[in-house]
Amino acid sequence: MTVETTRPKAPLWTRLPVVHQLRQSVGLQRGMLVAGLVITGVFILTAIFAPLLAPYGYSQLRDDSGPFGAQQAPGGAHLLGTTVGGYDVFSRVIWGSQTAITVMVIAIVLSIFAGVALGLVSGYFGGWLDRVLVVICDAVYAFPALLLAIVMGIVISGGRSGLWGGIFAAAISITVVFIPQYFRVIRAETVRIKAEAYVESARVLGASNGRIMFRHVLRNATRTLPLIFTLNASEALLTLAGLGFIGFGIEPSSAAEWGYDLNKSLSDVSSGIWWTSLFPGLAIVLVVLGITLVGESLNDLADPRLRSRRAPGKTSGGGAATSVVLGGTLNAGPGGIGGLEARSPAFDQHQNDDPFEAK
Repeated sequence: MTVETTRPKAPLWTRLPVVHQLRQSVGLQRGMLVAGLVITGVFILTAIFAPLLAPYGYSQLRDDSGPFGAQQAPGGAHLLGTTVGGYDVFSRVIWGSQTAITVMVIAIVLSIFAGVALGLVSGYFGGWLDRVLVVICDAVYAFPALLLAIVMGIVISGGRSGLWGGIFAAAISITVVFIPQYFRVIRAETVRIKAEAYVESARVLGASNGRIMFRHVLRNATRTLPLIFTLNASEALLTLAGLGFIGFGIEPSSAAEWGYDLNKSLSDVSSGIWWTSLFPGLAIVLVVLGITLVGESLNDLADPRLRSRRAPGKTSGGGAATSVVLGGTLNAGPGGIGGLEARSPAFDQHQNDDPFEAK
């Protein structure tokens, strides 16, 4: 009699993207993922609730008691001090998270749509279109990312602009840098997937190119995108900070930006005024560290060889019972080969039986 057993289906919340990877992780890998998620979560919550957390506006220079004053030391009404321009450092750091996450989201969304579309079309149809797109993307990819972002920032906004103009200028300049990365990944996956048997079967059954591309190829070609955009998010933040540091960022009266604040604090460092540069720089480092930890952990969990790692203590010690014959088990323990070859009395009796004896 055959007994069929069915495994209970896991709850829906355990199959969510981040929760699923968190349950798969172990040891140091889990610690890295948890640390990255905590830092990234604090960054996102700070950006969302910036109007409630910041005591002053990003461009506010005075309150009811009068002007803030330039380069005031931390303490009192200004928890982290004031900048050389008279802005509150704590408020600028809080509002800067909102600018950073807005630019990152816009840049990554635009990059994904453009890069995935071009990579899918190029890899599926091939021919002269594929060769032209590959040459263009390789040429763009060969340029230094920050230099290309500077050129695009100058072309789009003339180097300086207001809030949304500056945000979109920075986002589009970063998008141009990221499109070749998504293009190359999606194109390589599309070339591999379109040669699979199920794609050929769909083509034989009369499915259109659009149906095959979006129903069969795209679904399987985009599985690595979460790993790419988590790693690119930190690169987008560094590019934005670099643009602001060299003077091609957003006007300080339009939005708070950490790179711009670092640029204005250069002269303070030699004068012993450390708070104007420490806290914006620390914000950049922590956010990049958190996003990078999440991306690297997801990258490890996507590799089956790294995903199956376990602590050494969990793989040593007594062996498990392994079923090798119907109704019996073979106990593999610390005895090694000798333990495997140990004979029971029933086994000796069976060996003494004459195989030719009539039954």
